[in-house]
Amino acid sequence: MSLPVVVRPNDLIDIAIVAFVVYQLMLLIRGTRAVQLVQGMGVLFVVYAAASALGLHTLQAILGYLGAIIPVALLVLFQPELRRILEQIGRGRLLWPPSALEREVALRLAHDVARAARVLAERRYGALIVLERRTGLADFAETGIRLDALLSVPLLLNIFQPNTPMHDGAVIVRGNRVVAAGCVLPLSESPLLSRALGTRHRAAVGITEGTDAVAVVVSEETGTVSLARDGTLSRGLGEEELRAELLRLFAPTPARPAPAWPWRRGG
Repeated sequence: MSLPVVVRPNDLIDIAIVAFVVYQLMLLIRGTRAVQLVQGMGVLFVVYAAASALGLHTLQAILGYLGAIIPVALLVLFQPELRRILEQIGRGRLLWPPSALEREVALRLAHDVARAARVLAERRYGALIVLERRTGLADFAETGIRLDALLSVPLLLNIFQPNTPMHDGAVIVRGNRVVAAGCVLPLSESPLLSRALGTRHRAAVGITEGTDAVAVVVSEETGTVSLARDGTLSRGLGEEELRAELLRLFAPTPARPAPAWPWRRGG
């Protein structure tokens, strides 16, 4: 006679905490190369299970040796992602994700960045503007010139004026403040990017592969405005399109609550 399974309240709490932590970890690696690494590990696990079931001892032994070095390999391959996770835990953002920017700040951010991008595109001034979200970009800001200035269209236009000290690097924006300019960013090595894209576009994609930042790029050659997010690049955006996309990312419109008494609409 089998004993009945008793689910204690502690078990439910345990499952809920583990599910929440796993969900947050998935959010942190979403859009990065860690996703492909996890998929590769999953394939190796399936192959190992199949080799064990079918009695393929040689293949099973080889995969067993690989399993012994995988923990060390993970520390190397997942170093950027592990660093992000520890940073989020240290900032308290893994358990308490920050809310979207205040509506007024987000409106100003979207307006200034979109307007500056249009003017820069018309003048054929190359530009790279990185907008910080959950992941801190302090390490990248330290590679440039600290400004801590209020975000504005004239400021962005002056920074990216050709033949000035800061126009070649990236500008990092946090909320309504320009943190630094002339910053150096990692370049993407994705084979999916067109070879015609220059350093600015590869840097924009590169910073969004390892973080959840959003990058706006203005091409010096074509005057095209692009938006990079989660390692992907959307090109040929107009001012209104860019403004709308930035508002969607930084100030999502809350759903309208249903009326308390829907049957009294006419009353």
